[in-house]
Amino acid sequence: MIICLPHPETACLVMSNFQNQITKLNRHHDLNHRETRGAAMSLTAAASGFVLFLLSLPVMRSQDYGVTYTSTQICALKGSTVEIGCFFKDRVKVLKKAWFTEGNDDLKTDSAYGGRVTYDSSQKSCALTIRELRESDSAVYKFRFETNQEGGSYTGSPGVTLTVTALQVHVGTSSYYRWAELTCQSSCRLPNHPSFIWYKNGQKIYGQTNMYWYLYKWNYLDSYSCAASGHEALPSPSVCVRGHSCNRVNYSNRNICAFKGSSVDISCTYNSYYQIQSKSWFCFEHGYTWTSKDLSKDSQYEGRVEVTDTMIGGSTLRIRDLRESDSAEYHFKFKTRTFEWKNSLPGTTLTVAALQVKVSRIISVHQSHTEAELTCFSSCRPDGHLSFVWFKNNQFILENNPYQDRFNPGDIISCAFKGYENDRSAPVYALKPPSVSVSPSAEIVEGSSVTLTCSSDANPAANYTWYKEQKLIRRGQQFIFESIQSSDSGEYYCTTENELGKRSSEYISINVKYAPKLPSVSVSPSAEIVEGSSVTLTCSSDANPAANYTWYKEDEDSPKASGQNFIITDIRPEHSGSYYCEAQNTRGRHNSTLQLTVVSSSRKSAAFASITVVFLAFIILSGIILIRRKRCFKANSSIERPDNRAEGNTNDYYTLSAWPEHHGPSAAAQSTAAEQQDDVCYASVSFFKKQEEPDYYNIIPTQPKRQNEDEEVEDVEYTHIRFSSTQRLRHHQTVEYSSAVYGTVNRK
Repeated sequence: MIICLPHPETACLVMSNFQNQITKLNRHHDLNHRETRGAAMSLTAAASGFVLFLLSLPVMRSQDYGVTYTSTQICALKGSTVEIGCFFKDRVKVLKKAWFTEGNDDLKTDSAYGGRVTYDSSQKSCALTIRELRESDSAVYKFRFETNQEGGSYTGSPGVTLTVTALQVHVGTSSYYRWAELTCQSSCRLPNHPSFIWYKNGQKIYGQTNMYWYLYKWNYLDSYSCAASGHEALPSPSVCVRGHSCNRVNYSNRNICAFKGSSVDISCTYNSYYQIQSKSWFCFEHGYTWTSKDLSKDSQYEGRVEVTDTMIGGSTLRIRDLRESDSAEYHFKFKTRTFEWKNSLPGTTLTVAALQVKVSRIISVHQSHTEAELTCFSSCRPDGHLSFVWFKNNQFILENNPYQDRFNPGDIISCAFKGYENDRSAPVYALKPPSVSVSPSAEIVEGSSVTLTCSSDANPAANYTWYKEQKLIRRGQQFIFESIQSSDSGEYYCTTENELGKRSSEYISINVKYAPKLPSVSVSPSAEIVEGSSVTLTCSSDANPAANYTWYKEDEDSPKASGQNFIITDIRPEHSGSYYCEAQNTRGRHNSTLQLTVVSSSRKSAAFASITVVFLAFIILSGIILIRRKRCFKANSSIERPDNRAEGNTNDYYTLSAWPEHHGPSAAAQSTAAEQQDDVCYASVSFFKKQEEPDYYNIIPTQPKRQNEDEEVEDVEYTHIRFSSTQRLRHHQTVEYSSAVYGTVNRK
C-alpha cells in the first residue's frame, strides 16, 4: 500500500512515530527481526521522497504480548528441582513455545537437558521445570513463543538468571588449636532462609540446625557434612577438620537415571586413618528396609553385580540388566579395627526409567477406530538417549515422538529407547469389547448377594459404566447386589472407556428365583351361591419359577383338586366350608383361605314365598288406609260444626280416638253417636275443666284460603281442638257432640 503525503513535515512525523514504535518494541521485547530493521530503513527513504511505504508487519504492543517472569534471579541446590515461573499475554494463536539459553534453540532438543526439562502446557503459563540440577545448568534462561502472524516470534527479556550451587563445609580454625568453626556455605543465597542438618562420620547430629557449628576438642579422625532442611538427599561432601586422613565416604553422583535392561555404575571415594578390614555395597529399598547383605551375595542381584576398585580409595558398583525393582538408594560401608562407617548419610539414588505410553491428544473417535497422538514417557531421561522408536502389533513403525496414527480394536502399541528395542514400554491396547461375569454363577435366589464384574484388557486403564435396559445405573468395574430382589431381574450390560475409545459388552440376563408370594383367591360367580349351580375357585401367586397350585378343604387331608382353577359343578349344601389354595415351587410355598356358603333350593323358595306374602299384605293394608282417608275427607266436607256458644259448662275430661274400638265415657252416648253416623273421624279432641265460658284456641289451620275479612272462610282444617267449660257437660250434650265430626270446622 502506497500513501502520498502532501507535506514533508507530515512524512517526517509519521516516520518518527513509526521509528519510536520500532525502538519501543526492541527495547521491551528484544526483537531481532531483519524485516523490522528493513522497514525502518524504508521509512527513512520514503520520508526524503515524500512517499511512505507501509509494510504489512505485525506491530507488537507490550500490553498484548508481554512476558512476565516471577523472578529474574534464582539460586538452587545441585541435584534439586527448580521451577522458573512465567506468564505471557497472547491475543493471537500461539503456534510454539520454547525456552532457550545462549547456544541452543530449545532445551527439549538439547542433549545436556535430555529428559530433565518440562514446559507448562497451560494456555497463559510458560513455566519451566528443570530436574536433577547440575552446576553446568547455571545460565540465563529466556522464553520465546511464535504466533500465526508473519514474523510473529517474540522473546521475553531480560530472562531469568539461574545459579546452581553445591553446599560445602568450610573449616575455620582459631588461634587456639583445639577450636574449629564449621560453616555450611554455598555460592549464592538459598531461598526461604533454610535451617541446616549436620552429620559427623556419616551420622546425623540432632539439635544442630545453624549454618555455623563451633567445635571444641575436635578429633582429626572425624569428618563433617551438612545439608539444607528439606534437601537431606543433597548433602555436601564430607571434609576433615585437619588433613585428609579422617574417616569419610563421598559419592560421585547423588542421583542416577538409567533405563531398564541397561547397565549402570555407582561410584564413591572413601578413606580411613586406620587400615580397612572389610567393605561392601548395600541398598536402602523403597520399602524403607535396609538390605544388610553384601549385594554381590544377594540372590536378587546374583550374576548381575560387580564391585571394582578403580583407584586407591575408590570403589564402583556395576549393575547389569537393570530391572525396575533395582530402583533404590545405594550405600558403601567399610570397617576398621575400631571404626565402622554407618549409613545415616544419604548415598546414591538410582532410578530405573520405566517407559510409558501416554495418550497426549485424541483426534477423533469412531465406532470402528480411534485417531490419537501418543507420547513415549519416562520418569527420567538417561543422558545421550533422546530418541524413541515405536512398535504396533510387535512391528516397527517409526522413530518419532510423539506418534500419531489410527488405532483399531485389538491394536497393541509400545515404545523403546533407540538402540534398546528389546526393552519396550508396557503396551497400550486399543479397547476390545468387555466381558461380563456373574458371581455366584449358580441359580440366583432372592435375598442373596450377587456380583457383576466387567472385564477388559485395557491400557490406559478403562472406566466402567453399568446399564440396565439402556438406563445408566452405576459406575465402576463391579456392580454388587447386597440383597438382590425380584425387581432386579432384567438385561444388563457394561461399557469400558479410555483415551482410545469406548466399547460395550453383550447383554447378560439376570433371573432372580423366589418363593411364591401370598396367593390371591377368588370365587365366581361372586353373588350368592345356590344349590345346583356351577362355581369356579381361582388362585394366583407371583413366583419364579411358576408355582403349582393345590386346593384343600379344611378338616380334610386329601387334596380336592390341583391347578390354578377349582371348578365345582352341581354344587350342594354339603360343599359349604373353608377352602384354601397352596402355591408351591422349588423355592417354597404359601397358601390363602376363602369361605364358601351354599344356599339350598327349598330354603330359597320359602324365603321367596315369605317375601311375597309380606309384600302383598303391605299393598292391601296401604289400600285400606287410603280408602278410609278418602271417606273421612268426604264426611268432613259435608258437616258443619254446631254453634257451641249455648252449650253448658262441663267438668269432665274426655279423649276421643279416631278408631271405633276406643270407647268414650258412656256406652249409651257412644251407641247413639254410632246410630247417627257410622264413620266418625276424630282428629284428637280434648275437654278440660274451666270456670269461664267456652272458648276455642289452639286452632291450627293447615291450608287457609281467605278472600277478605267479610267473606266466608271455607274448608279450614284443624288438627287439634281443645274445649274448656266451667260446668260439667250434660249427658244429652255429650251424646249430641259425640256424633259430631271434628276434622273440619266451617265458620263465618
